[in-house]
Amino acid sequence: MEGASFGAGRAGGGFDPIEFLKQPQTIVRILSWVFSIVVFGSIINEGYVNIDSPELHCVYNKNEGACNYAISIGIIAFFACVFFLILDINFPQISSVKDRKRAVLVDMGFSAFWAFLWFVCFCFLANQWQRTPYSPAVDQASDAARAAIAFSFFSIITWVVMAVMAFQRFRLGTDMSLFATDQFGSGPNGEYPGYPTGSGIESTETYQSPPFTENADINPKGYQAPSY
Repeated sequence: MEGASFGAGRAGGGFDPIEFLKQPQTIVRILSWVFSIVVFGSIINEGYVNIDSPELHCVYNKNEGACNYAISIGIIAFFACVFFLILDINFPQISSVKDRKRAVLVDMGFSAFWAFLWFVCFCFLANQWQRTPYSPAVDQASDAARAAIAFSFFSIITWVVMAVMAFQRFRLGTDMSLFATDQFGSGPNGEYPGYPTGSGIESTETYQSPPFTENADINPKGYQAPSY
């Protein structure tokens, strides 16, 4: 995406919701938002079953840590996607170049870190699911368990893509020529504008003789040169 400052133009432009929704960055964020709902929603609704006891246990080999980890990662990712979507909407209105840079760096760092956490979540759930012994209760929750594993993997991809997009925006930097078009020439050899000048025609009526010359005589009155 070509832009003046980290992927966006001058501050103060209008917001077009249709164009915003068409942006690849927005599409990937919405996908990540949906994937996080699937992960923690599947585990909360069907991830706890009665396995050889009246108490509910995590479907992933009775490992409560696996369920808690996936739910926590999913819920935080859900709110993070909402936050970054709001930030994307307001990003073109940020007039400070430094604030835009900080926003892009936060987006890049968080996305990369959360992609790593999703990778850990995928490996954790897949490993515990392989170790889960078969039972009728586990079989009933198998679809939800597999869905959480699958969408954990999909979340790795989307969050990596968001990190790469943020990195690309960071590399774009700021095109300072956009902010200097009013002061400098548009050409590559543009010069500083000179001071405003008049018409270039001088009027004789405005001419004044130098001071002390109008009333000055060559020989002052009352003075005579001495004779030798």
